[in-house]
Amino acid sequence: MSASGGTKAIVAALSANLAIAVSKFTAAVFSGSSSMLAEGVHSLADAGNQALLLLGGKRARRAASEEHPFGYGRERYIYAFLVAIVLFSVGGLFAVYEGVEKIRHPHEIEHWYWPVGVLVFAIIAETVSFRTAIRESNEIRGGQSWTRFVRTAKAPELPVVLLEDLGALVGLVLALGGVSLALLTGDGVWDGVGTLCIGVLLVVIAVVLAIETKSLLLGEGAEPRSLHRIREAMVDGETVTRVIHMKTLHLGPDELLVAAKIAVNHEDDAASVAHAINAAEARVREAEPLARMIYLEPDIYREEPSAPAEG
Repeated sequence: MSASGGTKAIVAALSANLAIAVSKFTAAVFSGSSSMLAEGVHSLADAGNQALLLLGGKRARRAASEEHPFGYGRERYIYAFLVAIVLFSVGGLFAVYEGVEKIRHPHEIEHWYWPVGVLVFAIIAETVSFRTAIRESNEIRGGQSWTRFVRTAKAPELPVVLLEDLGALVGLVLALGGVSLALLTGDGVWDGVGTLCIGVLLVVIAVVLAIETKSLLLGEGAEPRSLHRIREAMVDGETVTRVIHMKTLHLGPDELLVAAKIAVNHEDDAASVAHAINAAEARVREAEPLARMIYLEPDIYREEPSAPAEG
């Protein structure tokens, strides 16, 4: 996986979630807290999600074949979409169900120090994981806002880990609030309210991830800055005089397909045109390293004659 795939952030999140899941399930058994049970399932689902991201990155590196001539780079998008589905179903809907059941049938939390201790440990562990994801994202985010980074990133792993970790941290705070209120008031309904809030939060995050990864699966073109670099590099003003039209498509986060019709001089022979195309491809690859597959069609550009003035 490329550096932009955020492997370090994924591994950090996977390690944290496995440790947290074990501690949460232990606390749920000893305390009877539904918030702890929901949070345990959430952490286990998150760990499975990170494993899916790593698997998707590994499968995306397979060489192109006759059946898949453009390679397998978009498998990373497929696995990111699966993560959104798992987060929605296993994480969000399960927590909503547990929250509703606990509100309908509340019971007192036993051995309060178990859930409180685990939640504090989990907040610390998730904070470390979240900081790792933020550091890796800052290396490629540039001057973009966080919202724009999540919406425009072509590598899906870092946005997924960022939103998962953010959701986990907010969920932990909600769980701690629900447990604390249940202990202070002696009413287990608050534990259910905290669980329900966690479920709603996870469903919202899962929907956001699904929308963004769906766009990547459908196929997104190059960003405006990349398009500008490609157009500027393609035209040299001598052998290639202009780009008549151009289309781009991300075959994966690290691979861009470029197809364009370019204008060449009408007096050039076949050898000159072939040389012009090869030179244009070399300039584009130098200006935009992601442009690995380039298909250029030469043509003669003619200005459309302007319509004669009336009267």
